[in-house]
Amino acid sequence: MFRGRFEHTIDPKGRTSLPARYRDVLTSIGERRIVLTSGLDPCLVAYTMPEWIGFEERISRLSTFDRSVQKLRRIYVSGAVECEVDDSGRVLVPPTLRDHARLTKDVVWAGSGKFAELWDKQAWREVFETTEDERHEMSRRLAELGL
Repeated sequence: MFRGRFEHTIDPKGRTSLPARYRDVLTSIGERRIVLTSGLDPCLVAYTMPEWIGFEERISRLSTFDRSVQKLRRIYVSGAVECEVDDSGRVLVPPTLRDHARLTKDVVWAGSGKFAELWDKQAWREVFETTEDERHEMSRRLAELGL
């Protein structure tokens, strides 16, 4: 499970360190790769290979005629890239994905359980901040979901 929030930098070549706790997750399953893909927001989403395969299997069972499913496949599946974690614990983020997430120098890895997100630090701040009305709406919706 990917937990926690970690601030890192991304160099001009597109390399950024994967947080040590996230590398531990990969080590525990014998992996040295993550799948990075474009998110619905201006961020990237990182999966372990087993989680990504499970996601692809679930989405393959959905209707090809559902417009939301089509859009999700176009955003997620077409944007997916397998990224090797090098011996220094870094991943190389391809230019198209860096552009999608508008990654500059400072980035934030944000754990979300079965996946992690990679954000430009300024964009993360803007998304992370919520208004009082948004928090009330979130509370209402989470109660509906039983959380």
